[in-house]
Amino acid sequence: MSNWITLDCNGTPHCRHENGFACFEGKFYLFGGRRIQPVDIFDPKTNTWTHGAPPPLEIHHFQPVIVGHQIWLLGTMTGVFPRETPLETVFIYEPGTDRWLEGPSIPPTRRRGASGCALHSDGWIYVVGGIVDGHHADTQAWFDRIHPDTGAWEILPDAPNKRDHAPCAIAGNALYFFGGRETGRHNGTDYNQLFFDTIGDVDVFDFTTQTWSVHPEPLPIQTAAGGTGVLGGKIHYVGGEAGRMEAFTDMQIFEPESGQWALGAPLNRARHGTNCCVHDGKLWIAAGSGARGGEPELTSIEVIAIE
Repeated sequence: MSNWITLDCNGTPHCRHENGFACFEGKFYLFGGRRIQPVDIFDPKTNTWTHGAPPPLEIHHFQPVIVGHQIWLLGTMTGVFPRETPLETVFIYEPGTDRWLEGPSIPPTRRRGASGCALHSDGWIYVVGGIVDGHHADTQAWFDRIHPDTGAWEILPDAPNKRDHAPCAIAGNALYFFGGRETGRHNGTDYNQLFFDTIGDVDVFDFTTQTWSVHPEPLPIQTAAGGTGVLGGKIHYVGGEAGRMEAFTDMQIFEPESGQWALGAPLNRARHGTNCCVHDGKLWIAAGSGARGGEPELTSIEVIAIE
């Protein structure tokens, strides 16, 4: 079994968490997170970090998707803990021009952050779950899709579980929504308890039948805010946070064919609040926070070859 390797790099990214991390044309883009900071750009051929333009406002709590020559951000929040607010529009970053653009409007009644987001081969971006009022209230089971060519927005049947701080992934012809927590369960009455309200159920949307179900095998180690990537048809869910103070190092691997979860090699550095990149048969993860909440923010990048 391969192990994670922490890379020695030329240059350093900005420390950040609740950020995006996306691969586009062989380079990785680290952006958003708490505060307004430049985009950090990693070249895996030279292990070098360079920097791009900052976004026009603070953006955090999102799972980015690649659409053509752009990176789209939906289910995104701005503002400070605990009453962050969801963005009114899609935000778009263009790596080729190093520009930030404002995309289609999001219907006012469907705005939320900390959602799962994935692009399907049918051309639609699917957005699931999230929370309306920062870390305060209104976790949702909403399921929607937007077409990037037209900006058309469609409301779909709710997922079985309300959850936020959860990624989704498409494998085969199904969307899997896993991890996360119901942050808004206490309606702002106990901000410490929210870390304990993780969810084990794995919600599955079948694109063929257009129906949701709960998979019989739950997530073995319940965490929120981990990164995810699909390689070899398997879903890899990495890191995360829960009730304990230290973040998690676990890599949990789901094989849709067998319907089973397995544990892979652990990270060298526990982290949450960031995404994974898939490139060259490897899984990459960078930045995030090493403990529950926001500190310490990390700058390291790790990679593992997936066999």
